Amino acid sequence: MRTALLGLLLLQTSTTYDFEKDAAGKTPDGFTTALTGAGGPAIWTVREEAGAPSGKQVLAQTSAEETDGRFPLCLSDRFSAKDGSVSVKFKPVSGKIDQAGGVVLRYKDKDNYYIARANALEDNVRLYKVVGGNRRQFANANAKVAAGQWHSLKLEVKGKHFKVAFDDKPLFEADDDTFKDAGKAGLWTKADSVTLFDDLVLENADPK
Repeated sequence: MRTALLGLLLLQTSTTYDFEKDAAGKTPDGFTTALTGAGGPAIWTVREEAGAPSGKQVLAQTSAEETDGRFPLCLSDRFSAKDGSVSVKFKPVSGKIDQAGGVVLRYKDKDNYYIARANALEDNVRLYKVVGGNRRQFANANAKVAAGQWHSLKLEVKGKHFKVAFDDKPLFEADDDTFKDAGKAGLWTKADSVTLFDDLVLENADPK
């Protein structure tokens, strides 16, 4: 009985967003946009996309402002967790400064959160903590991130332990305890990255 109860307490609650029911040309319902750093506002809108992983629609970040220290965010208003994961399928489309896509966990505000991101111009995946608006890398690995192709990226956290997977394969693990409390989850890009996202999965592993 005790084992069964513990299993129920640790049962994950999972939510998937494929953006099929959201209005094209608008930010999806239940999401809020934000911006870390300098520059103009981000543009996160749902649009039709041939070859989308699921259905016909994707979420696109289309602002292409070439400000290096500019990080557009799109957060789910319906999710908050201390432990859990965020995963997504993404396609880097264009960008001179960067061609990046990322996932965010334990988001406190626009200047404080964890981010795992993949970059098609650098062919690497990195894990950062953003503290007071400043990025601090604490793990990374090289990986082929092809522009114009769909990839998958997943960030998972339990306590202070993080796991990052890319294209459905474990990539690296790391520890950090800067942000210990529950927070929002969502998506991220950098500078002039035009990036498409689909099949966003948010999993809450906090005890119920």
